[in-house]
Amino acid sequence: MRKLIFIIFFIFFYTISFSQGQYRKPELDPVVIQKNYATWLEYQRKNIVLSTDFVALDAEAKEINKDTFLNELTTGEYIPIKLNSSSSLIYYQLFKILPGTDSSIKASLTALAVEELENFKMEGKSFPAFSFIDLNGNTITNESIKGKIVVIKCWFIHCAPCIKEFPSVNKLVAQYKNRKDIIFISLAEDAPKELRTFLAKKPLSYSVVPNMKKYMNETLHLSGFPTHFILDKKGQISKVLLDYEGLELALKKESKQ
Repeated sequence: MRKLIFIIFFIFFYTISFSQGQYRKPELDPVVIQKNYATWLEYQRKNIVLSTDFVALDAEAKEINKDTFLNELTTGEYIPIKLNSSSSLIYYQLFKILPGTDSSIKASLTALAVEELENFKMEGKSFPAFSFIDLNGNTITNESIKGKIVVIKCWFIHCAPCIKEFPSVNKLVAQYKNRKDIIFISLAEDAPKELRTFLAKKPLSYSVVPNMKKYMNETLHLSGFPTHFILDKKGQISKVLLDYEGLELALKKESKQ
């Protein structure tokens, strides 16, 4: 009888532990990933999207909340590694940066984590009051977007990463063209004349609002470009993202709400 109880207890404990991620393994060896900056950068770009929703684990594989996870990354002592998962959930775990690791890895991760943490803190808050006039003369205000999901892209003409994702975000607009409750707005630093000349060669399917440098710097306090916002139908910030990959996933989720 005792043996049976022990077996049942072991199976129960193992199941719970596995479901909490204690037996999940990294997709790639954390030691190999730290080999040099180029190796880390390639891995990060393909596998780590800190703006997305994920299950956060500390260095001991214990589940923690996302802001704690990002705070730990700002110390420059850890790297995030994606874990194997058979579910639709994404798991990231913190691993100690090894002695002698390229200092560029620490520096880039610290800067990224600081930015991601600031963006994460904006989620759930109301988007600052605005009254935008786009290049076509349309006025867009907090009141006019109520009841709609709003995607906002912040950029400027000389931002190479901002321009590189134009084809991807244009496809996203086309994907949701039949959703009248989803609108796409872009805030650009540049003047109308420069924007019209530029966009004639590189079209953007968003509504484009010029002269937004002061608003983005002083009101939104942005430190990196591109930055994407997704606002829910109440005008609150649902997501703040730094790349198209995160934007695509987040909008898909928000559109099902």
